[in-house]
Amino acid sequence: MTAPESRRRATYRRGLDGETLALLALLLKGYRPLARRYSAAGGEIDLIVRRGRTIVFVEVKARAALADAQGAIDARKRARFSRAVRVWLSRNAVPSDATLRADAVFVARRIWPVHLVDAFAIEGG
Repeated sequence: MTAPESRRRATYRRGLDGETLALLALLLKGYRPLARRYSAAGGEIDLIVRRGRTIVFVEVKARAALADAQGAIDARKRARFSRAVRVWLSRNAVPSDATLRADAVFVARRIWPVHLVDAFAIEGG
């Protein structure tokens, strides 16, 4: 295995572990999972969860340091994320009184995940 391939696999694994930890933190807050790693329209939603009438689309960022995780959601990522949200909404029955939100969960070493409610707007919706 080449060094770049090894790094890619380690990064992928760290991302999966971060998503699992983020999901655990959200479960403890009373959210229930609807989907994980939903991919459509060139974008991906790491987690889709629900609590009451609120459906939350979650971007998880796992980095070695919390500050690096918080700075990792750029405009391009938000646009691709929003496209995937619109596709998910078109394919799933969502109550008319549901609240839709885009949250972020930041995962870093040796700290509990940080859940940022309403982290960014869902674009074009």
